[in-house]
Amino acid sequence: MRILENELRAYSSKFLNSIKLQIITKKITCKAQILTLTNHRALYWEGKETLVLSDLHVGKSAHFRKHGIPISDNVLKKDLSRLKHLILYFKPKKVLVVGDLFHAEFNSDIENFKIWLQQFNTINFELVVGNHDRLSGDLYMDLDIKIYRPNKRVNSLQFVHDFKAISEDYFTISGHTHPGVLIRGKGRQKIKLPCFQVTKNQLILPAFSLFTGLNTKNCPEECTNYAFTDSGIFEI
Repeated sequence: MRILENELRAYSSKFLNSIKLQIITKKITCKAQILTLTNHRALYWEGKETLVLSDLHVGKSAHFRKHGIPISDNVLKKDLSRLKHLILYFKPKKVLVVGDLFHAEFNSDIENFKIWLQQFNTINFELVVGNHDRLSGDLYMDLDIKIYRPNKRVNSLQFVHDFKAISEDYFTISGHTHPGVLIRGKGRQKIKLPCFQVTKNQLILPAFSLFTGLNTKNCPEECTNYAFTDSGIFEI
């Protein structure tokens, strides 16, 4: 337990100290829709004035604290600070979370999220329910978040949390897998970076929360990885 605690504390500290709010963008076209990728783990759908992200995992840090692992509540504060910055930058009419907005049971992080939401009462928040979104329907109503199960379809795009089957009729945008890429440098140097995974029929979003791991092993066939850092977005 102590080893896990130390690893989590170091992981949290590393990412909290690395956050910069410079927004870098890259536009791609999918099914005739312009999607703007960002280096802050979200994309903007210009045609519908919608900011799209996945795997925010509100409540995760409080869940760990409940089980005796001292993770700072700054984890959520930093994630929400980045989200606020993106909202102010793009000025969307809608924020769509493609699953796992929440992480576990109702806890203090969710109370803080409820207060945070109040500053955006002119923006519609929507959620495609993910495997971690197990809160009661009454809570979603209280937060004024519209929910969709199992997907949301608009024009030629389909939004779903866990992508399982290719659709010829819709371009699918999903989350769940927390995609990343492993870049090998000189010698034994290795760097893991989050990425967007894009194929002919789908786009997999990176996990928005910084307090998540990176899956560098599962990559769809014929996939372009758009990895990013604080200062740029590049294809791999």
